Amino acid sequence: MRICALMVCLLLVRAASGAEFFVATNGDDTQAGTADQPFATIARAQRAVREMKERDDPIIVTIRGGTYFLDEPLTFEPADSGTEKSPVIYQAAGERVVISGGIAVTSWTADERGWWHAAMPEGVYFGELFVNDQRAPRPRMPAKGYYRIAQTLEPTEANRKRGADRFGFSNEEIRGDWAALSDVEVISFHRWTASRMRIASVDADQHIVTFTGPTRSTADWCIYEKNHRYLVENVREALGQPGQWYFDRAKRDLIYIPREGQTPANTSVIAPRLEQLVVFKGDVKQRKWVEHIGLRGLIFAHSNWTLNDGGESFPQAAINMGEAIAATGARHVTISDGAIVHTGGYAIGFGAGCRENTVERCEMVDLGAGGVKIGNAGGAHTWPIGGYDPNDDESRVEKIRVSECTIAHGGRIDPAAIGVWIGFASHNTIEHNDIFDFYYSGLSVGWTWGYAEPSRTHDNEVAFNDVHTLGQGVLNDMGGIYTLGVSPNTRIHHNIFRDIYCEAGGYGGWGLYTDEGSTGVVMDHNLVYNTSSGSFHQHYGKDNVIANNILVNSRDWQLRRSRSEDHRSFTITHNIIYWTNGSTAVSGNWANDHYDIDANLYFNTVGPVRFDIKGFAPRDVTKSTDGTLSFEEWQQRGHDTHSIVADPLFVDAAAGDFHLKPDSPATKIGFEPFDSAQAGRTTPVTLTKDMPPVPASFE
Repeated sequence: MRICALMVCLLLVRAASGAEFFVATNGDDTQAGTADQPFATIARAQRAVREMKERDDPIIVTIRGGTYFLDEPLTFEPADSGTEKSPVIYQAAGERVVISGGIAVTSWTADERGWWHAAMPEGVYFGELFVNDQRAPRPRMPAKGYYRIAQTLEPTEANRKRGADRFGFSNEEIRGDWAALSDVEVISFHRWTASRMRIASVDADQHIVTFTGPTRSTADWCIYEKNHRYLVENVREALGQPGQWYFDRAKRDLIYIPREGQTPANTSVIAPRLEQLVVFKGDVKQRKWVEHIGLRGLIFAHSNWTLNDGGESFPQAAINMGEAIAATGARHVTISDGAIVHTGGYAIGFGAGCRENTVERCEMVDLGAGGVKIGNAGGAHTWPIGGYDPNDDESRVEKIRVSECTIAHGGRIDPAAIGVWIGFASHNTIEHNDIFDFYYSGLSVGWTWGYAEPSRTHDNEVAFNDVHTLGQGVLNDMGGIYTLGVSPNTRIHHNIFRDIYCEAGGYGGWGLYTDEGSTGVVMDHNLVYNTSSGSFHQHYGKDNVIANNILVNSRDWQLRRSRSEDHRSFTITHNIIYWTNGSTAVSGNWANDHYDIDANLYFNTVGPVRFDIKGFAPRDVTKSTDGTLSFEEWQQRGHDTHSIVADPLFVDAAAGDFHLKPDSPATKIGFEPFDSAQAGRTTPVTLTKDMPPVPASFE
C-alpha cells in the first residue's frame, strides 16, 4: 500500500506543469502542486523540483499569500540547483508572503492588572518578541539614559588573560535578589564595541557584578572602564510599562503588557524560534555548488537570537552574529524584490565559495545586528556552514552585488553591527542603497590591520549610496565608510555620508575613514556633511586618494591625520571643504609632510581658515598666537599651493542643497560638479512601507 501511495504521489507531481508548482496556506502536501491543488509547504515544492528530470525552462515555485511558519530552515543543497538555462525561482504570487522563523502566540489569559500571560512550549526560548509587526522592548534599567561604571576591576583569575568579567557599580543599580538573575543581561559600551553579558553573581556589599563570561580582550578598548556607560535589560522587577514583555523561563510564562486599545483579537504576537531561515549549503571542498536559485518577492521574518553563558563580545562590527539567510558555496543566487525583517542577527551572509550572487530591491529592516556580510574573516569568524581556506582559490568570495536595497534600523541587539560588511572578498559592488539608523559604521571594507600582503580584499566598489544617521551618540570611532588594510582598486564614489555622531564627549564620528593600513583606496565624488569628528580621517595608511568630494560642516575639525609614516599617506585634491563653526581645516599629526594636498577650496563662514598642527611642528606654530597656522603659513610649508579660500556658492547649504551655482569658484581648482541627488535607492520601498516605526534601542 505504501508503494502504491508513493507512485500515485509521483504521478500527481509529474502531472503538474513541467515548469511551475504552487504553494498555499490551505494546500496539502499530498496534492499535485498545481494551481488548483497546491502544496502546503515550500519544503514539499522543493522536493518536487528535485524530482523533475527535464529542465529546459525556468522552474517556478509560486507561493500564495499568507504566513508560512518554518519547522526548520529552508536548506538548499547542490541537488536543489537550477542551471543557467533553467534557474529555479521561488516567488510570491503578487501577494504578501511571510516566511517566519517564529511561532504565533495566541492563547492569552489576563491577570488582575490586565497583563497578558501565555504558556510557551518546552524547549522554546527567545530573546525578542514582535508585536503587531514591531520589535517589543523588554524592561530596561534605567528606563532612559545610562548608568556609569563606578570602578574598573581586574578580571577574576579564571579570565585574567582572556578578558574583563566584572566591574563595580553604584548604589543598587544591580541587585543580587532579582528574579531569574542569570537571565538578566548587562549591556556595556566600550569604544567601538559593546558587550552583552549574563550575571554570574552580585556582591552587594562590595558593589561588584561578575559575569558568566569575559569580553574578547584585556586591551583597553574592551574592558569595563570607569565612567563608561552600561544598562541592564530583562529585569522582572522592572516590568511595568505598556508594550513591554518578559519571559519567565522556569514557569514557561510569557508576560506582555498590552498598549492602549490592544486586545488578543487585534494583536499579532510572534516569538522567534529559528536562528536561520534560509541556508544555501554548498560544499566548497567537494566543489559542489548551490547554483541558479532565485528568491523573489518574499518576506523573511522573525529569526531568533539568545544570549548564552559565554556572552556576546566581539572585536568589531559584530560579525560573529548569525544571519537569517546564510550562504556557503552559493553561485548565481539572486534574492530580489523581497524583505528580511525582525532579525536576531544579520539579514544575509555570503561565506566561503560564494560568487556572482545578487541582492537587489530588498528591504532589510529592524535588524538585531546588521544588513549584509560578504566574505570571511579568517580565524576570527566561523560561518555556520562550511569554512574559509585562504590557500584555496575556490574558497574566495567574489562578485557579490547589493543594489537598490534599504538597510535600516539595525544594531537593535548588538549596536556594533553595520549596514554592509566586506571582509576577505573582492570584485563586489554595493550601489544605490539607502543605509541608515545604525549605532556604528554604515559600510566596512577590509579585515586586515596593517600592511599584510597579498591583499585578500581588493577591487571593491561602493557607489551611489545614501548613508546616514549613524553613531547617534551610542558608540565611538565609526565612519560612514570604514576601510581596513591593503585594498587595491577599491573605489568609494558618488555616495552621501551624513549625520554621523559619536558618543557625547567621545571621539570618531567620521565621514570617510581610512583606518589601520588602508592602502590603494580611492574616495571621490562623495558628499559628506554633518559629522562630529571629521569629514575625512586617516589613522594610518598608504597612497589613498581623496578627490573631488564635497566635505561640509564637521563639528570638531574637517580633515584629520593620526599617524605619521615614512611613505605617502594620501593625496587630497580637488575637494570643497566648507564649515560653519570655529574648527580648523586640519588637525592631528601632519608633521612629516609625507602626503600630497593641493588644489582644494576651503571656506569657513565664521572666521579664517586655519590649520591645527600644534604639538607636532613647534617651529611653525610659534608663528601664530593660538598654535595654528594661517592659510598662507600652511602654503609656505609647501601644501595647498594651488588651493583657494572662497565661498563655493552652494545653492542652499542651510537646506542641505550642496549643488553649485553656475558662477562657483570651485571650477578654479578643477572641481567636477556631480549630482548628489543620484545617490540612494531609485526604486520604491513596497513591502515595509507600512511597517510601524522601529523603536530605538540604545539612545
